[in-house]
Amino acid sequence: MEGLHFPGAAGAIDEYLEYRRIVGEDDGGKLFTPEEYEEYKKTVLPNRMQNRLFVSWRSPTGLDCKLVGPETPCFCTHRYKQHKTDFKELPKERPIHLPCKVSKCQCKSYHYVPLNGSQPIRCRCKHVADDHTPAASYHCTKCSSCAGFHSSFTCGCSQPAFAHDTVVETKEERLAQGKPIGQDVPYAAMGGLTGFSSLAEGYMRLDESGVGAPDKVFLETSEDCGSHPFLRAYGPSSSTAAGLPSADKPLSSVMRTEDDMSYFEKRYQERLQKEKEQKRQNSRRPNTQRP
Repeated sequence: MEGLHFPGAAGAIDEYLEYRRIVGEDDGGKLFTPEEYEEYKKTVLPNRMQNRLFVSWRSPTGLDCKLVGPETPCFCTHRYKQHKTDFKELPKERPIHLPCKVSKCQCKSYHYVPLNGSQPIRCRCKHVADDHTPAASYHCTKCSSCAGFHSSFTCGCSQPAFAHDTVVETKEERLAQGKPIGQDVPYAAMGGLTGFSSLAEGYMRLDESGVGAPDKVFLETSEDCGSHPFLRAYGPSSSTAAGLPSADKPLSSVMRTEDDMSYFEKRYQERLQKEKEQKRQNSRRPNTQRP
């Protein structure tokens, strides 16, 4: 039985994914016509790329323990992409409020609440976040003694959850703090995502910025090739002799020129090619052993 073939299907899927990343929830569940889609891009994308807002869950020490992305849930149980994230002009007042756009939701601004693994954390009243109202008070709907959600759950940064804040800031405000802003992208509700490693928790990132890979020259050096490139960034000072980033130089300051996964895929394919070539050479050698 021959396999099924769908001519042009892969391209159509890619186009739909690109459409969904750009439009997000703005089409109300009904796909734009090609004309509406082009008009949407002309109207929305310039403001989005200029007025992007970066959202993070920040500890008292200044570490971004969680960088919020499109699918990151809010206290109101709706995703970040379901909140207002596009502005023609950036708000003057602080903090910046990002209200939920879902009908009848009482959420006035996006508010991140962490998970304990895959389980919801509990308030001091013993009830989970879903049992509390998403209104400004966050009071419990199952007991009268709770004045507002307050969890002593300890983050991986060793600070309790109630000591963290959901921070919404502009590109200029992040640059002033030395935090990464990534590249300008047309996708909706990117929040604080600036690179592949920004998906990890703050304490797990080798560079707390989340900006991603070092430059191509550093990754392709033959020195100590058996170790992981990211580990070599913080390795012995001998790397500086080769013109590489030193241990005291933040990884976030190294320019990103190549995607993380494409680099390792290239190295993997080169290794496979060498192994195949070695096998061919071995098979051509005459058997000189006598019985």
